[in-house]
Amino acid sequence: QVQLVESGGGLVQPGGSLRLSCAASGSIFSIYDMGWYRQAPGKERELVALISSGGLVNYADSVKGRFTISRDNTKKAVYLQMNSLKPEDTAIYYCRATRKVPGTSLSYWGQGTQVTVSA
Repeated sequence: QVQLVESGGGLVQPGGSLRLSCAASGSIFSIYDMGWYRQAPGKERELVALISSGGLVNYADSVKGRFTISRDNTKKAVYLQMNSLKPEDTAIYYCRATRKVPGTSLSYWGQGTQVTVSA
């Protein structure tokens, strides 16, 4: 079992920056692949960024060059640095932990943190 708690969301003007944090507890954090997802009103949840247990990263095209995902296994945390924010980045941002086990995969979600980009 993994429990995830996101923080760092808020209201920011276009062009501004925010840093989201996701704190994990309950299991061996380092073996999990970690991801940030977002869901805007009326839209489906979408992948923003992934970082594997080995440190490989992947980004949605819409955030490449603006967002950076990182992790600190000693602190059991994953971060999302968001720069040059746009109004279309407005959404609830969720943290997710996944790992494969024989026959299936495990997936855990946080409760989300609201990011609003508006003048």
